[in-house]
Amino acid sequence: MKVMKFGGTSVGTPKRMQEVTRLVTKSGEPVFVVLSAMSGTTNSLVEISDYLYKKNPDGANEVINALEKKYLRHIEELYSTDQYKTTTRDFLREEFDYLRSFTKELFTSFEEKSIVAQGEMMSTNMVANYMKEQGINAVLLNALDFMRTDKNAEPDPVYIKEKLAAIMEQNQGAQVYITQGFICRNAYGEVDNLQRGGSDYTASLIGAALGAEEIQIWTDIDGMHNNDPRIVDKTQPVHQLQFEEAAELAYFGAKILHPTCVQPAKYAGIPVRLLNTMDPDAEGTTISNTTEYGKIKAVAAKDNITAIKIKSSRMLLATGFLRKVFEIFESYQTPIDMVCTSEVGVSMSIDNSSHLGEIMDELKKYGTVTVDTSMCIICVVGDLDWSNIGFETKVMDAMKDIPVRMISYGGSNYNISFLIREEDKKRALQNLSDQLFN
Repeated sequence: MKVMKFGGTSVGTPKRMQEVTRLVTKSGEPVFVVLSAMSGTTNSLVEISDYLYKKNPDGANEVINALEKKYLRHIEELYSTDQYKTTTRDFLREEFDYLRSFTKELFTSFEEKSIVAQGEMMSTNMVANYMKEQGINAVLLNALDFMRTDKNAEPDPVYIKEKLAAIMEQNQGAQVYITQGFICRNAYGEVDNLQRGGSDYTASLIGAALGAEEIQIWTDIDGMHNNDPRIVDKTQPVHQLQFEEAAELAYFGAKILHPTCVQPAKYAGIPVRLLNTMDPDAEGTTISNTTEYGKIKAVAAKDNITAIKIKSSRMLLATGFLRKVFEIFESYQTPIDMVCTSEVGVSMSIDNSSHLGEIMDELKKYGTVTVDTSMCIICVVGDLDWSNIGFETKVMDAMKDIPVRMISYGGSNYNISFLIREEDKKRALQNLSDQLFN
């Protein structure tokens, strides 16, 4: 069985929902489908929550009413029979009455998560009803019945596998199994969500739990490109990536995928394919545990980086110095992207500067601190094992006219990273494309 996940744009209109149905049923084989909320819906639900936090029920009701009108219009376009128009209309009215009920009660983060979860509830119900209207044997499964996180807010794979196996046993013989992405329950049974990677994470977890043949992530672009197509000319989709390569690209700026969401698929050895609902025949990108040796695959960039350098003679031959420095970042829950050290100094980059002032105050106890802002990390990804002679030279040649603040190489077999000024980003990306791919 294949798992197919469709994002918000892919189910963003009645026409797109009909196209998704065609894609899902094309092979005639049983499939498991994970759907996001219709594009724009989650933003509206967050806006409703924001009004309720601010104790403005009138503002919340205005957004609810506008969203309801939009959905009721979709019914007329999506369905052709009165039966399914009525069934879906009744369901949606219950949904929007449920949203209005929050305007009369105390509002906390628990209620917000329940509100935000309704986007996926609505999209899956609408698509499942459309499939049934078309005579397709489709079963709608509630993700809240089997998706759960543990007390550390991490997915609970054992629970998910056991619950999902029991539910699938009860619903044998269906052609299409549909469920919601993103949403789950936490260890205490409360409605929650997976946050990182959202629906992609759901699809990966379900694929691992079912031992799926393949996990397909359908979006509105044809896979990962070898550079940023918004900035660089003549980019091309990358047809094959190793899981580590995909994670590096996702972490350093390739927005199509979250770096953690494919981990369950990686450990289960299940390939993940990134495909385009707007161009279903495009090859897309396949991510697997297979490495294409001796090949540079892609370049990505991460903006809004801050570089911090601490220089201290106390670091020379001292043990424990780096531990003290890293503990400061840990205490402010600020991850570090890049690290470079010398005998008397260490430079680090961060992408979250919300606690920069406090971090600098702490670091000044140990040495002289300097900060560079408006920086950018350029990441080159591929088979970059140190035994591949000459690869780093090709990359360096492309960067020869770009001022480089830091270089990271050797921490992974899959990337070389450069810290540069944001103003040099476009030139660096184009130079790398020209040198490596064109």
